[in-house]
Amino acid sequence: MIKHRILIAACLLGWMLAAASVRPANAADASPWVEDLHSAFRLIAGAAKANEAPLRAGIEIKMQPGWHTYWRYAGDSGVPPRFDFSGSQNLAAAKVRYPAPHLFTDETGNTLGYRDGVIFPVEVRPKDPKAPVTLRVKIDYAICDKLCVPVEGLAELTLSRGDSTQDAILTAAEARVPQLVAADALGLSARRVSGGTKPLVAVDLKAPTGRPVQIFVEGPTPEWALPIPKPAQGAPEGHRQFGFELDGLPPGVDPKGRFDLTFTVIDGERAYEVQTRLD
Repeated sequence: MIKHRILIAACLLGWMLAAASVRPANAADASPWVEDLHSAFRLIAGAAKANEAPLRAGIEIKMQPGWHTYWRYAGDSGVPPRFDFSGSQNLAAAKVRYPAPHLFTDETGNTLGYRDGVIFPVEVRPKDPKAPVTLRVKIDYAICDKLCVPVEGLAELTLSRGDSTQDAILTAAEARVPQLVAADALGLSARRVSGGTKPLVAVDLKAPTGRPVQIFVEGPTPEWALPIPKPAQGAPEGHRQFGFELDGLPPGVDPKGRFDLTFTVIDGERAYEVQTRLD
């Protein structure tokens, strides 16, 4: 009887090993952590259905308590992160999306970014939708506490369609990316209210009284470095008003000209992105 059980167990083990040898190998859900003295980063994969495009990935950065990194626009100081996917295989395009940032104020001024940790979702479009994508990214970013430290490194992850153990945290990060909406949907308007070399721009926004609201503004290109709008007094009921000077324009840009501005509005737990023309 004992010999019979041993024979059965051996047969079952052999069957399992044989089955494993012919089962397709699944891509890892996360790359190894690339560690620095004060931070670490990695790539993670999200779940993707068989005929679903694009693929989903995330660039996760974790930092020691108290340290922070920056948004796509850093504010008064700081360095926005840079991502280079040029070494990838079967990649048509990779679009990095940015969760709504936090406002940090210290002796250097106002900066925008993330404390302790952040996941940047990435929309990955393969050249051949039926084949995996080997995503290789060179990452350059800065982390700051009392001082700032530059960090750079490489991460690699093969993405294929299927489930992922990292899907929940990636989905949560995607939910924190501001939703793109029309200016009319938020009742947002921006207009110049003064002249000169640095005209004052007034921003009006429909928002219930008593709920915390922040707005940030970006110019048409990364070369713009506009101030963070400040809350203004005297807004009518159901509205919030902000103001900022047209300062930090690239050389040669007429402050009285027409150009597109992008506003990020953080209204309580919700965040929106609005693009509007300043005439």
